[in-house]
Amino acid sequence: VTDNGPGIVRQQIPPIFAKLLYGSKFHRLRMSRGQQGIGISAAGMYAQLTTGKPVQIISRTGARAAAHYFEVQIDTKKNEPRIFENKKIDWKPPRGTQVTLEIEGRYQKGRASVDEYLEQVAIANPHVNLVYLTPEGETREYPRTIHELPPQPKEIKPHPYGIEFGILLRMLHDTKSHSLSGFLAGDFSRVSAAVAQEICKTAKLSLNARPRNIHGEDAEALYKAIQATKIMAPPSNCVSPIGEKAILHGLYKQIKGDFYTAVTRPPSVYRGNPFVIEAGLAYGKGPEQAAAAPEAPAAPLAEGEQREDDSELARVIRYANRVPLLYQQSACATFKAVLETAWRNYGIAQSKGALPGGPMVVFVHMASVWVPFTSESKEAIADYDEIRKEIKLGLQECGRRLGMFLRRRERAKSEFRRRNIFELYIEEVVEACARLKGGKLAKEKLKTQLQKIATKRTGGVRTDEILGRDGGPEGLPHSIIVTPEGPEGEAPVLPGAAPSAVAPAEAPAPETEKAAPGRRKGKTKAARATKAARSAKT
Repeated sequence: VTDNGPGIVRQQIPPIFAKLLYGSKFHRLRMSRGQQGIGISAAGMYAQLTTGKPVQIISRTGARAAAHYFEVQIDTKKNEPRIFENKKIDWKPPRGTQVTLEIEGRYQKGRASVDEYLEQVAIANPHVNLVYLTPEGETREYPRTIHELPPQPKEIKPHPYGIEFGILLRMLHDTKSHSLSGFLAGDFSRVSAAVAQEICKTAKLSLNARPRNIHGEDAEALYKAIQATKIMAPPSNCVSPIGEKAILHGLYKQIKGDFYTAVTRPPSVYRGNPFVIEAGLAYGKGPEQAAAAPEAPAAPLAEGEQREDDSELARVIRYANRVPLLYQQSACATFKAVLETAWRNYGIAQSKGALPGGPMVVFVHMASVWVPFTSESKEAIADYDEIRKEIKLGLQECGRRLGMFLRRRERAKSEFRRRNIFELYIEEVVEACARLKGGKLAKEKLKTQLQKIATKRTGGVRTDEILGRDGGPEGLPHSIIVTPEGPEGEAPVLPGAAPSAVAPAEAPAPETEKAAPGRRKGKTKAARATKAARSAKT
Protein backbone atom coordinates (compact mmCIF):
# COMPACT_ATOMS: atom_id res chain seq x y z
CA VAL A 1 0.00 0.00 0.00
CA THR A 2 1.47 3.34 -1.05
CA ASP A 3 0.22 6.85 -0.29
CA ASN A 4 1.43 10.38 -0.92
CA GLY A 5 0.82 11.68 2.59
CA PRO A 6 3.18 13.62 4.86
CA GLY A 7 5.23 10.53 5.72
CA ILE A 8 6.39 9.28 9.13
CA VAL A 9 9.49 10.40 11.00
CA ARG A 10 12.14 7.71 11.39
CA GLN A 11 11.89 7.31 15.18
CA GLN A 12 8.14 6.62 15.06
CA ILE A 13 8.14 3.97 12.33
CA PRO A 14 9.02 0.87 14.45
CA PRO A 15 6.51 1.46 17.28
CA ILE A 16 3.72 2.46 14.88
CA PHE A 17 3.96 -0.77 12.89
CA ALA A 18 5.19 -3.20 15.54
CA LYS A 19 3.74 -2.20 18.91
CA LEU A 20 0.18 -2.78 20.05
CA LEU A 21 -1.81 0.03 21.70
CA TYR A 22 0.56 2.64 20.31
CA GLY A 23 -2.39 4.85 19.45
CA SER A 24 -2.46 8.57 18.83
CA LYS A 25 -5.87 9.21 20.34
CA PHE A 26 -5.51 8.41 24.01
CA HIS A 27 -4.24 11.90 24.87
CA ARG A 28 -6.24 14.14 22.54
CA LEU A 29 -9.74 14.69 21.22
CA ARG A 30 -9.76 15.16 17.46
CA MET A 31 -11.54 13.41 14.63
CA SER A 32 -9.24 10.81 13.05
CA ARG A 33 -9.42 7.38 11.48
CA GLY A 34 -7.27 5.62 14.06
CA GLN A 35 -8.34 5.16 17.63
CA GLN A 36 -6.68 2.37 19.59
CA GLY A 37 -3.31 1.61 17.99
CA ILE A 38 -4.25 -1.95 17.08
CA GLY A 39 -5.03 -2.07 13.35
CA ILE A 40 -1.72 -1.98 11.48
CA SER A 41 0.16 -3.70 14.32
CA ALA A 42 -2.36 -6.55 14.32
CA ALA A 43 -2.07 -6.84 10.53
CA GLY A 44 1.70 -7.12 10.86
CA MET A 45 1.32 -9.71 13.60
CA TYR A 46 -1.03 -11.73 11.37
CA ALA A 47 1.58 -11.67 8.62
CA GLN A 48 4.16 -12.75 11.18
CA LEU A 49 1.99 -15.69 12.27
CA THR A 50 0.97 -16.91 8.80
CA THR A 51 4.11 -16.38 6.71
CA GLY A 52 6.77 -15.44 9.26
CA LYS A 53 7.93 -12.49 7.15
CA PRO A 54 8.46 -9.00 8.58
CA VAL A 55 6.62 -5.84 7.62
CA GLN A 56 8.49 -3.69 5.10
CA ILE A 57 8.07 0.06 5.43
CA ILE A 58 9.40 2.91 3.31
CA SER A 59 8.65 6.45 4.42
CA ARG A 60 9.76 9.92 3.44
CA THR A 61 8.69 13.22 4.98
CA GLY A 62 9.78 15.58 2.20
CA ALA A 63 11.69 16.03 -1.04
CA ARG A 64 14.85 17.10 0.82
CA ALA A 65 14.61 14.35 3.44
CA ALA A 66 15.99 10.86 3.00
CA ALA A 67 13.72 7.85 2.53
CA HIS A 68 14.00 5.32 5.36
CA TYR A 69 13.51 1.59 4.86
CA PHE A 70 12.54 -0.67 7.79
CA GLU A 71 11.81 -4.35 8.26
CA VAL A 72 10.11 -4.93 11.60
CA GLN A 73 8.22 -7.55 13.56
CA ILE A 74 6.47 -7.39 16.92
CA ASP A 75 7.94 -9.09 19.98
CA THR A 76 4.79 -10.76 21.30
CA LYS A 77 6.27 -11.27 24.79
CA LYS A 78 7.40 -7.69 25.41
CA ASN A 79 5.09 -5.84 22.97
CA GLU A 80 8.12 -4.09 21.52
CA PRO A 81 9.29 -3.77 17.91
CA ARG A 82 12.08 -6.00 16.60
CA ILE A 83 14.03 -4.22 13.88
CA PHE A 84 15.61 -6.48 11.27
CA GLU A 85 16.77 -3.79 8.88
CA ASN A 86 17.06 -0.02 9.00
CA LYS A 87 18.68 1.93 6.18
CA LYS A 88 18.35 4.90 3.86
CA ILE A 89 17.38 4.17 0.28
CA ASP A 90 16.64 5.99 -2.95
CA TRP A 91 12.88 6.34 -3.40
CA LYS A 92 11.23 8.20 -6.24
CA PRO A 93 8.14 9.74 -4.54
CA PRO A 94 8.90 13.11 -2.87
CA ARG A 95 6.93 12.14 0.24
CA GLY A 96 4.64 9.41 1.51
CA THR A 97 4.68 5.93 3.00
CA GLN A 98 4.73 2.44 1.53
CA VAL A 99 3.83 -0.65 3.57
CA THR A 100 4.29 -4.22 2.32
CA LEU A 101 2.78 -7.24 4.08
CA GLU A 102 2.86 -10.83 2.92
CA ILE A 103 -0.02 -12.76 4.45
CA GLU A 104 -1.82 -16.01 3.83
CA GLY A 105 -5.50 -15.67 3.05
CA ARG A 106 -8.28 -16.25 0.57
CA TYR A 107 -9.21 -13.55 -1.90
CA GLN A 108 -12.93 -13.33 -2.59
CA LYS A 109 -15.25 -10.79 -4.12
CA GLY A 110 -18.76 -9.70 -3.22
CA ARG A 111 -20.14 -8.36 0.03
CA ALA A 112 -17.77 -7.72 2.95
CA SER A 113 -14.74 -8.06 0.68
CA VAL A 114 -11.68 -5.94 -0.04
CA ASP A 115 -13.32 -4.81 -3.28
CA GLU A 116 -16.43 -3.56 -1.50
CA TYR A 117 -14.35 -1.88 1.19
CA LEU A 118 -12.35 0.11 -1.36
CA GLU A 119 -15.51 0.99 -3.28
CA GLN A 120 -17.06 2.42 -0.12
CA VAL A 121 -13.82 4.24 0.72
CA ALA A 122 -14.02 5.93 -2.69
CA ILE A 123 -17.62 7.01 -2.00
CA ALA A 124 -16.81 8.70 1.32
CA ASN A 125 -13.49 10.15 0.12
CA PRO A 126 -14.06 11.58 -3.37
CA HIS A 127 -10.93 13.75 -2.98
CA VAL A 128 -8.77 10.59 -3.03
CA ASN A 129 -7.49 8.90 -6.18
CA LEU A 130 -7.37 5.14 -5.53
CA VAL A 131 -5.57 2.62 -7.75
CA TYR A 132 -6.17 -1.01 -6.76
CA LEU A 133 -4.14 -3.91 -8.18
CA THR A 134 -6.13 -7.07 -7.49
CA PRO A 135 -4.51 -10.47 -6.83
CA GLU A 136 -5.97 -11.55 -10.18
CA GLY A 137 -3.90 -8.95 -12.01
CA GLU A 138 -6.69 -6.44 -12.66
CA THR A 139 -6.22 -2.72 -12.18
CA ARG A 140 -9.15 -0.77 -10.81
CA GLU A 141 -8.98 2.98 -10.52
CA TYR A 142 -11.30 5.18 -8.51
CA PRO A 143 -10.53 8.71 -9.76
CA ARG A 144 -11.06 11.75 -7.60
CA THR A 145 -13.98 14.04 -8.41
CA ILE A 146 -13.21 16.74 -5.84
CA HIS A 147 -9.85 18.48 -5.88
CA GLU A 148 -10.13 20.30 -2.54
CA LEU A 149 -8.89 18.63 0.62
CA PRO A 150 -11.33 18.44 3.54
CA PRO A 151 -10.64 20.90 6.37
CA GLN A 152 -8.18 19.74 9.02
CA PRO A 153 -10.00 19.03 12.30
CA LYS A 154 -8.67 20.80 15.38
CA GLU A 155 -7.84 19.30 18.73
CA ILE A 156 -10.03 20.23 21.71
CA LYS A 157 -9.88 19.66 25.43
CA PRO A 158 -12.26 17.11 26.96
CA HIS A 159 -15.75 18.28 27.75
CA PRO A 160 -16.91 17.77 31.36
CA TYR A 161 -19.98 15.80 30.27
CA GLY A 162 -17.89 13.27 28.35
CA ILE A 163 -15.53 12.02 31.06
CA GLU A 164 -15.89 9.03 33.33
CA PHE A 165 -15.22 9.12 37.06
CA GLY A 166 -11.92 7.28 36.72
CA ILE A 167 -10.71 9.71 34.05
CA LEU A 168 -11.59 12.62 36.34
CA LEU A 169 -9.48 11.10 39.13
CA ARG A 170 -6.54 10.69 36.77
CA MET A 171 -6.88 14.27 35.51
CA LEU A 172 -6.99 15.57 39.09
CA HIS A 173 -3.73 13.75 39.81
CA ASP A 174 -1.93 14.73 36.57
CA THR A 175 -2.97 18.39 36.31
CA LYS A 176 -0.42 21.19 36.57
CA SER A 177 -2.97 23.59 38.08
CA HIS A 178 -2.59 24.47 41.76
CA SER A 179 -6.26 25.25 42.40
CA LEU A 180 -9.51 23.44 41.70
CA SER A 181 -10.99 26.40 39.81
CA GLY A 182 -7.89 26.65 37.63
CA PHE A 183 -8.07 22.92 36.93
CA LEU A 184 -11.71 23.10 35.84
CA ALA A 185 -11.21 26.19 33.67
CA GLY A 186 -7.89 25.13 32.17
CA ASP A 187 -8.22 21.39 31.59
CA PHE A 188 -11.78 21.31 30.19
CA SER A 189 -13.46 22.95 27.23
CA ARG A 190 -16.42 25.32 27.66
CA VAL A 191 -15.69 25.84 31.38
CA SER A 192 -15.22 29.49 32.26
CA ALA A 193 -14.26 30.92 35.64
CA ALA A 194 -17.93 31.53 36.45
CA VAL A 195 -18.88 27.95 35.54
CA ALA A 196 -15.97 26.61 37.59
CA GLN A 197 -17.14 28.65 40.57
CA GLU A 198 -20.67 27.28 40.19
CA ILE A 199 -19.36 23.69 40.06
CA CYS A 200 -17.28 24.19 43.20
CA LYS A 201 -20.24 25.76 44.97
CA THR A 202 -22.51 22.85 44.05
CA ALA A 203 -19.88 20.33 45.19
CA LYS A 204 -19.24 22.36 48.40
CA LEU A 205 -15.51 22.49 47.68
CA SER A 206 -13.10 25.40 47.95
CA LEU A 207 -12.03 27.17 44.77
CA ASN A 208 -8.42 27.11 45.99
CA ALA A 209 -8.37 23.42 46.95
CA ARG A 210 -5.41 21.50 45.54
CA PRO A 211 -6.64 19.09 42.83
CA ARG A 212 -4.30 16.29 43.97
CA ASN A 213 -5.88 16.34 47.43
CA ILE A 214 -9.38 15.72 46.08
CA HIS A 215 -10.32 12.06 46.24
CA GLY A 216 -12.94 9.78 47.71
CA GLU A 217 -16.22 11.48 48.61
CA ASP A 218 -14.98 14.91 47.51
CA ALA A 219 -14.13 13.60 44.04
CA GLU A 220 -17.51 11.91 43.79
CA ALA A 221 -19.26 15.12 44.82
CA LEU A 222 -17.25 17.03 42.21
CA TYR A 223 -18.22 14.53 39.51
CA LYS A 224 -21.93 14.80 40.38
CA ALA A 225 -21.70 18.60 40.48
CA ILE A 226 -20.20 18.64 36.99
CA GLN A 227 -23.07 16.55 35.64
CA ALA A 228 -25.64 18.77 37.37
CA THR A 229 -24.22 22.06 36.08
CA LYS A 230 -25.40 23.48 32.78
CA ILE A 231 -22.38 23.75 30.46
CA MET A 232 -22.24 24.90 26.86
CA ALA A 233 -21.87 22.21 24.20
CA PRO A 234 -18.31 21.57 22.97
CA PRO A 235 -17.04 23.27 19.79
CA SER A 236 -17.57 21.47 16.50
CA ASN A 237 -14.36 22.53 14.73
CA CYS A 238 -12.78 19.29 15.96
CA VAL A 239 -15.00 17.41 13.50
CA SER A 240 -14.57 17.47 9.72
CA PRO A 241 -17.71 16.15 7.98
CA ILE A 242 -17.65 14.94 4.40
CA GLY A 243 -20.10 17.56 3.14
CA GLU A 244 -23.19 17.30 0.96
CA LYS A 245 -21.37 18.05 -2.28
CA ALA A 246 -18.71 15.41 -1.64
CA ILE A 247 -21.31 12.79 -0.70
CA LEU A 248 -23.23 13.50 -3.91
CA HIS A 249 -20.04 13.20 -5.95
CA GLY A 250 -19.11 9.92 -4.28
CA LEU A 251 -22.53 8.32 -4.71
CA TYR A 252 -22.85 9.53 -8.29
CA LYS A 253 -19.38 8.22 -9.15
CA GLN A 254 -19.83 4.71 -7.75
CA ILE A 255 -23.56 3.92 -7.82
CA LYS A 256 -25.85 4.05 -10.83
CA GLY A 257 -29.23 5.59 -10.16
CA ASP A 258 -31.87 8.11 -11.14
CA PHE A 259 -31.89 10.29 -8.04
CA TYR A 260 -29.24 11.29 -5.51
CA THR A 261 -29.48 13.50 -2.46
CA ALA A 262 -27.40 14.24 0.64
CA VAL A 263 -27.92 15.94 4.01
CA THR A 264 -25.43 17.12 6.64
CA ARG A 265 -27.04 17.59 10.04
CA PRO A 266 -26.00 20.38 12.43
CA PRO A 267 -23.44 19.34 15.07
CA SER A 268 -24.83 17.58 18.12
CA VAL A 269 -23.47 16.15 21.37
CA TYR A 270 -23.61 12.79 23.12
CA ARG A 271 -22.04 12.45 26.56
CA GLY A 272 -20.05 15.61 25.96
CA ASN A 273 -18.58 14.43 22.64
CA PRO A 274 -19.49 16.45 19.54
CA PHE A 275 -20.59 14.55 16.46
CA VAL A 276 -22.09 15.21 13.04
CA ILE A 277 -24.43 12.88 11.18
CA GLU A 278 -24.55 12.86 7.38
CA ALA A 279 -27.05 10.95 5.29
CA GLY A 280 -27.28 10.28 1.59
CA LEU A 281 -29.49 8.35 -0.76
CA ALA A 282 -29.23 6.93 -4.27
CA TYR A 283 -32.42 5.65 -5.88
CA GLY A 284 -33.07 3.88 -9.17
CA LYS A 285 -31.04 1.86 -11.63
CA GLY A 286 -30.04 4.55 -14.10
CA PRO A 287 -31.50 5.41 -17.52
CA GLU A 288 -29.46 2.70 -19.29
CA GLN A 289 -30.84 -0.19 -17.24
CA ALA A 290 -34.33 1.27 -17.28
CA ALA A 291 -34.25 1.43 -21.09
CA ALA A 292 -32.85 -2.10 -21.35
CA ALA A 293 -35.60 -3.56 -19.14
CA PRO A 294 -38.98 -2.07 -20.09
CA GLU A 295 -41.77 -2.30 -17.58
CA ALA A 296 -44.03 -5.32 -17.87
CA PRO A 297 -47.78 -4.74 -17.87
CA ALA A 298 -49.06 -4.69 -14.31
CA ALA A 299 -51.41 -7.46 -13.27
CA PRO A 300 -54.80 -6.41 -11.87
CA LEU A 301 -55.05 -6.28 -8.09
CA ALA A 302 -57.82 -7.55 -5.87
CA GLU A 303 -59.83 -5.14 -3.78
CA GLY A 304 -57.76 -3.88 -0.85
CA GLU A 305 -54.52 -5.30 -2.24
CA GLN A 306 -51.49 -3.05 -2.59
CA ARG A 307 -48.75 -3.34 -5.14
CA GLU A 308 -45.29 -3.75 -3.64
CA ASP A 309 -41.91 -4.10 -5.27
CA ASP A 310 -40.35 -6.82 -3.16
CA SER A 311 -37.77 -7.87 -5.72
CA GLU A 312 -34.92 -6.34 -3.74
CA LEU A 313 -34.25 -4.54 -0.49
CA ALA A 314 -32.34 -1.34 0.03
CA ARG A 315 -28.63 -1.50 0.73
CA VAL A 316 -27.22 0.35 3.75
CA ILE A 317 -23.62 1.56 3.71
CA ARG A 318 -22.32 2.79 7.06
CA TYR A 319 -19.31 4.94 7.94
CA ALA A 320 -17.55 6.17 11.05
CA ASN A 321 -15.01 8.96 10.48
CA ARG A 322 -14.95 8.16 6.75
CA VAL A 323 -14.14 4.47 7.40
CA PRO A 324 -16.61 1.87 6.03
CA LEU A 325 -18.27 -0.49 8.50
CA LEU A 326 -18.84 -3.83 6.78
CA TYR A 327 -19.75 -6.18 9.63
CA GLN A 328 -22.34 -6.49 12.42
CA GLN A 329 -24.89 -4.47 10.52
CA SER A 330 -27.87 -5.49 12.64
CA ALA A 331 -26.11 -4.39 15.85
CA CYS A 332 -25.40 -0.89 14.55
CA ALA A 333 -27.42 2.18 15.53
CA THR A 334 -27.34 3.24 11.88
CA PHE A 335 -29.13 0.11 10.70
CA LYS A 336 -31.71 0.38 13.49
CA ALA A 337 -32.45 3.98 12.53
CA VAL A 338 -33.00 2.94 8.89
CA LEU A 339 -35.47 0.27 10.02
CA GLU A 340 -37.35 2.73 12.24
CA THR A 341 -37.74 5.33 9.50
CA ALA A 342 -41.24 5.24 7.99
CA TRP A 343 -40.27 4.94 4.32
CA ARG A 344 -43.89 4.33 3.30
CA ASN A 345 -44.56 8.01 3.91
CA TYR A 346 -42.21 8.79 1.03
CA GLY A 347 -43.63 6.32 -1.49
CA ILE A 348 -41.24 3.43 -0.77
CA ALA A 349 -42.55 -0.04 0.03
CA GLN A 350 -41.50 -1.36 3.43
CA SER A 351 -42.56 -4.37 5.44
CA LYS A 352 -42.79 -4.13 9.21
CA GLY A 353 -39.37 -4.41 10.81
CA ALA A 354 -37.58 -4.71 7.47
CA LEU A 355 -35.51 -2.54 5.17
CA PRO A 356 -37.32 -0.50 2.52
CA GLY A 357 -37.81 -2.20 -0.82
CA GLY A 358 -36.63 -1.07 -4.20
CA PRO A 359 -33.38 -0.14 -5.93
CA MET A 360 -32.01 2.15 -3.23
CA VAL A 361 -28.71 2.71 -1.42
CA VAL A 362 -28.80 4.45 1.97
CA PHE A 363 -25.61 6.23 3.07
CA VAL A 364 -25.01 7.20 6.72
CA HIS A 365 -21.80 8.70 8.12
CA MET A 366 -20.96 9.61 11.71
CA ALA A 367 -18.08 12.02 12.31
CA SER A 368 -16.97 12.45 15.90
CA VAL A 369 -13.92 12.90 18.10
CA TRP A 370 -14.84 9.63 19.79
CA VAL A 371 -17.14 7.23 17.95
CA PRO A 372 -18.91 4.91 20.44
CA PHE A 373 -18.32 1.49 18.93
CA THR A 374 -19.97 -1.59 20.38
CA SER A 375 -16.62 -3.41 20.70
CA GLU A 376 -12.91 -3.09 20.07
CA SER A 377 -13.35 -4.42 16.55
CA LYS A 378 -15.01 -1.12 15.54
CA GLU A 379 -17.66 -2.80 13.40
CA ALA A 380 -20.87 -1.16 14.69
CA ILE A 381 -21.88 2.11 16.33
CA ALA A 382 -23.38 1.91 19.81
CA ASP A 383 -27.04 2.77 20.20
CA TYR A 384 -27.31 6.17 21.90
CA ASP A 385 -30.61 8.04 21.79
CA GLU A 386 -28.94 11.26 20.60
CA ILE A 387 -27.14 9.47 17.77
CA ARG A 388 -30.17 7.52 16.60
CA LYS A 389 -32.31 10.66 16.67
CA GLU A 390 -29.89 12.57 14.45
CA ILE A 391 -29.62 9.67 12.01
CA LYS A 392 -33.40 9.44 11.72
CA LEU A 393 -33.71 13.18 11.13
CA GLY A 394 -31.15 13.01 8.34
CA LEU A 395 -32.85 10.01 6.74
CA GLN A 396 -36.26 11.67 6.98
CA GLU A 397 -34.97 14.73 5.11
CA CYS A 398 -33.56 12.48 2.38
CA GLY A 399 -36.86 10.60 2.30
CA ARG A 400 -38.86 13.81 1.87
CA ARG A 401 -36.77 14.79 -1.12
CA LEU A 402 -37.09 11.31 -2.61
CA GLY A 403 -40.86 11.39 -2.08
CA MET A 404 -41.10 14.73 -3.89
CA PHE A 405 -39.07 13.34 -6.78
CA LEU A 406 -41.18 10.18 -7.06
CA ARG A 407 -44.51 12.03 -6.85
CA ARG A 408 -43.47 14.61 -9.41
CA ARG A 409 -42.16 11.97 -11.78
CA GLU A 410 -45.33 9.89 -11.46
CA ARG A 411 -47.47 12.97 -12.02
CA ALA A 412 -45.47 13.88 -15.12
CA LYS A 413 -45.78 10.32 -16.46
CA SER A 414 -49.52 10.34 -15.88
CA GLU A 415 -49.96 13.64 -17.72
CA PHE A 416 -47.75 12.41 -20.54
CA ARG A 417 -49.87 9.27 -20.93
CA ARG A 418 -53.01 11.41 -21.15
CA ARG A 419 -51.36 13.60 -23.75
CA ASN A 420 -50.41 10.57 -25.84
CA ILE A 421 -54.02 9.39 -25.80
CA PHE A 422 -55.21 12.77 -27.07
CA GLU A 423 -52.54 12.87 -29.75
CA LEU A 424 -53.62 9.46 -31.05
CA TYR A 425 -56.91 10.99 -32.21
CA ILE A 426 -55.61 14.31 -33.50
CA GLU A 427 -54.81 12.96 -36.97
CA GLU A 428 -58.25 11.35 -37.29
CA VAL A 429 -60.00 14.52 -36.12
CA VAL A 430 -58.04 16.66 -38.59
CA GLU A 431 -58.86 14.34 -41.50
CA ALA A 432 -62.54 14.22 -40.56
CA CYS A 433 -62.74 18.02 -40.34
CA ALA A 434 -61.00 18.33 -43.71
CA ARG A 435 -63.56 16.03 -45.32
CA LEU A 436 -66.42 18.04 -43.82
CA LYS A 437 -64.90 21.23 -45.25
CA GLY A 438 -64.42 19.66 -48.64
CA GLY A 439 -60.63 19.77 -48.43
CA LYS A 440 -60.52 23.55 -47.87
CA LEU A 441 -59.18 23.31 -44.32
CA ALA A 442 -55.62 24.15 -43.24
CA LYS A 443 -54.69 20.79 -41.75
CA GLU A 444 -51.36 21.78 -40.21
CA LYS A 445 -52.84 24.81 -38.50
CA LEU A 446 -55.69 22.76 -37.01
CA LYS A 447 -53.28 20.03 -35.96
CA THR A 448 -51.06 22.56 -34.18
CA GLN A 449 -54.06 24.09 -32.42
CA LEU A 450 -55.28 20.68 -31.25
CA GLN A 451 -51.81 19.78 -29.97
CA LYS A 452 -51.71 23.00 -27.97
CA ILE A 453 -55.11 22.18 -26.48
CA ALA A 454 -53.89 18.67 -25.58
CA THR A 455 -50.82 20.14 -23.90
CA LYS A 456 -52.94 22.63 -22.01
CA ARG A 457 -55.46 20.01 -20.87
CA THR A 458 -52.67 17.72 -19.60
CA GLY A 459 -50.99 20.22 -17.34
CA GLY A 460 -49.14 22.53 -19.66
CA VAL A 461 -47.44 25.44 -17.93
CA ARG A 462 -49.12 24.45 -14.68
CA THR A 463 -47.30 21.12 -14.66
CA ASP A 464 -44.08 22.84 -15.67
CA GLU A 465 -44.43 25.09 -12.63
CA ILE A 466 -44.88 22.04 -10.40
CA LEU A 467 -41.75 20.54 -11.93
CA GLY A 468 -39.84 23.82 -11.59
CA ARG A 469 -36.10 23.65 -11.16
CA ASP A 470 -35.51 26.48 -8.71
CA GLY A 471 -32.73 25.87 -6.18
CA GLY A 472 -31.60 22.53 -7.59
CA PRO A 473 -33.04 19.84 -9.85
CA GLU A 474 -36.82 20.16 -9.69
CA GLY A 475 -36.51 22.43 -6.65
CA LEU A 476 -34.62 19.84 -4.55
CA PRO A 477 -31.48 21.15 -2.79
CA HIS A 478 -28.25 19.13 -2.77
CA SER A 479 -29.65 16.56 -5.20
CA ILE A 480 -28.90 15.03 -8.59
CA ILE A 481 -31.46 13.69 -11.07
CA VAL A 482 -30.26 11.50 -13.93
CA THR A 483 -32.24 11.57 -17.19
CA PRO A 484 -31.51 10.12 -20.65
CA GLU A 485 -30.41 13.61 -21.69
CA GLY A 486 -27.90 13.82 -18.82
CA PRO A 487 -27.70 14.64 -15.11
CA GLU A 488 -29.29 17.69 -13.53
CA GLY A 489 -28.03 19.32 -10.35
CA GLU A 490 -24.65 19.17 -8.61
CA ALA A 491 -23.34 16.25 -10.67
CA PRO A 492 -19.56 16.01 -11.06
CA VAL A 493 -17.80 15.59 -14.39
CA LEU A 494 -16.36 12.09 -14.25
CA PRO A 495 -12.93 11.56 -15.85
CA GLY A 496 -13.26 9.88 -19.23
CA ALA A 497 -17.06 10.09 -19.22
CA ALA A 498 -18.73 9.86 -22.60
CA PRO A 499 -21.11 12.58 -23.74
CA SER A 500 -24.66 12.17 -22.51
CA ALA A 501 -26.87 10.11 -24.73
CA VAL A 502 -29.71 11.86 -26.49
CA ALA A 503 -33.21 10.48 -26.17
CA PRO A 504 -34.44 8.60 -29.28
CA ALA A 505 -36.76 10.43 -31.61
CA GLU A 506 -39.58 7.93 -31.29
CA ALA A 507 -39.80 8.49 -27.53
CA PRO A 508 -39.48 12.22 -27.00
CA ALA A 509 -39.35 13.57 -23.49
CA PRO A 510 -42.67 14.98 -22.32
CA GLU A 511 -43.05 18.71 -22.34
CA THR A 512 -44.01 18.54 -18.70
CA GLU A 513 -40.38 17.72 -17.87
CA LYS A 514 -38.92 20.78 -19.57
CA ALA A 515 -37.46 23.60 -17.54
CA ALA A 516 -40.15 25.72 -16.05
CA PRO A 517 -40.40 29.36 -17.03
CA GLY A 518 -40.26 31.93 -14.29
CA ARG A 519 -43.53 32.22 -12.43
CA ARG A 520 -45.29 35.46 -13.27
CA LYS A 521 -45.87 37.76 -10.37
CA GLY A 522 -49.12 39.54 -9.71
CA LYS A 523 -51.46 36.59 -10.26
CA THR A 524 -53.01 35.14 -7.17
CA LYS A 525 -54.08 31.55 -6.74
CA ALA A 526 -57.72 32.60 -6.97
CA ALA A 527 -57.12 34.29 -10.32
CA ARG A 528 -55.44 31.20 -11.71
CA ALA A 529 -58.24 28.99 -10.41
CA THR A 530 -60.86 31.25 -12.04
CA LYS A 531 -59.03 31.10 -15.35
CA ALA A 532 -58.82 27.31 -15.16
CA ALA A 533 -62.56 27.08 -14.42
CA ARG A 534 -63.41 29.27 -17.43
CA SER A 535 -61.26 27.19 -19.74
CA ALA A 536 -62.91 24.02 -18.41
CA LYS A 537 -66.38 25.40 -19.22
CA THR A 538 -65.37 26.22 -22.78
